[in-house]
Amino acid sequence: MMSGDEPAGRYFPHPIDTETHVDDSEWVPIVDGERYFAAIDEHLRAAGPGDTILASGLEIDPHIDLCGRDRADPDHVPLGTQFAQAAARGAEVRLLIASRVFPSSLPRSGLPFRDNAFHADHLRRLPVRGHDEPPLRGRVLLDFSGALLGSNHQKTFVAHIDGRLTSFVSGIDLADHRWDAGPHRRLELEGKRWGWHDMVVRLRGPAARRVWDAFCERWAETLTLPHEHWLASPRDRRRLNPPGALPPPPPAPPAAPVANPGIAVRVLRSTFHRKVDSHLPFRRRQWDLIPSHGHQEIFTTLATAIGAARRYVYIEDQYLEEAVGGEETFELYPFLHAAAARGVKVILVGSGTRDPEDVDFGGLEINRKINDDVQTKIIDPLSPPARGNVVLYRVENCTVHAKLVMVDDAFANIGSANMFSRSMYGTDSEMSAAVATSTTVVRDLRVEVWGEHLRAPITPSVRAALEDLDLALGIWRPAWLPEGAPATTWRTAGTPDGFAPDERAITLVGPHVQGAS
Repeated sequence: MMSGDEPAGRYFPHPIDTETHVDDSEWVPIVDGERYFAAIDEHLRAAGPGDTILASGLEIDPHIDLCGRDRADPDHVPLGTQFAQAAARGAEVRLLIASRVFPSSLPRSGLPFRDNAFHADHLRRLPVRGHDEPPLRGRVLLDFSGALLGSNHQKTFVAHIDGRLTSFVSGIDLADHRWDAGPHRRLELEGKRWGWHDMVVRLRGPAARRVWDAFCERWAETLTLPHEHWLASPRDRRRLNPPGALPPPPPAPPAAPVANPGIAVRVLRSTFHRKVDSHLPFRRRQWDLIPSHGHQEIFTTLATAIGAARRYVYIEDQYLEEAVGGEETFELYPFLHAAAARGVKVILVGSGTRDPEDVDFGGLEINRKINDDVQTKIIDPLSPPARGNVVLYRVENCTVHAKLVMVDDAFANIGSANMFSRSMYGTDSEMSAAVATSTTVVRDLRVEVWGEHLRAPITPSVRAALEDLDLALGIWRPAWLPEGAPATTWRTAGTPDGFAPDERAITLVGPHVQGAS
């Protein structure tokens, strides 16, 4: 039983469709793609007979190297080759890649979904020396289920190696330019410095089983989708999912409990309420295995956690505004407004550089001003003094692709779901992993993330200052510093003691409140 005074009872809604794993599962955050790709590489190299690898993503690029080597490097190993070799060694390998019928079929489109069709076709045909048949034939599906304007946005990786189950829930696709780490100086975009900041959770113990089972459920649903086609060229028409796909993997194997006192974990989903959506009612299809109402577990959990906040709500997100396909009922803005109105510090951190794959004609630099949704739905309804409880920052020269929510150093949620309502409602299918805890795991994550954005070495004295929540909140507004702390704290080298930033990477977008900035 969880009492309302415990973190799980306070920040997790109860009851909910998903199970809460208390004290028996590991929830470990991983910041940025370099460390995540290294972990995936390790599992793929280890996979052999009797092991299982299950991966899903908006993109899975078979040509990338998980160690960041380019194709000219003699040690370059394509990801597709690693999947194929694991299957050839006897591992059960399955890949689910997002697809949309219309853009996938455009002959000369540069849209990601068209690339996915080519990538899936490449993986299915990929040979391995000593094997007559391509090992991945029948093991790669394109999933175009869900809302008409949505996508299968889940990004998961599951490995069962030598009897040990590990699941990763993330916002990071296995795709080019995701291999990055702070201080984000290694990438370039249009000849300029660029970074890609992202986030993953590693799960072990019983909580990891839901990621496996959700993958199997999606695989089974994809097998029953209508037979659709795409054009590899104007004269080459192919099935999106050719015959011969394997049946779903078996249910998740047992996962031994991992003793983890003070940790409660939930694996959460957002799913649309139809398997096939259409403007034509007779073409619509309902799910076979997923509930007819879909899933809105991420929204329910985040709304509860934000509603329970006492000190701060911190959100990193690529999109801090609504997009086509959302539903007003599932917006988080009212909960953020209510938090700020009762004195909670609401911190929103977004990109300084747009994801280059986003279709937009406004240029690559974004978050130059507060967007209309944040302005009209959070800030404007607040009293003038309460507006000082909200800040929106951008990280310069960086795409903030992380989908991170932290509350009060006691709750965190990481996964594929953006904060806009299309992710909360299920227009885009999503998965995240949330933790409610009385331990330091969320505080330690906050220290790591805020330290990365400060671009300063985390010396023992700087770590101690970041661990002090009263002092650390002053990063975002001097007015939030505790009484007696200099207003230059976090803005001048030496305050706090040992603070020596290499650069200033975060910029206040607003609101600029008199006496609070």
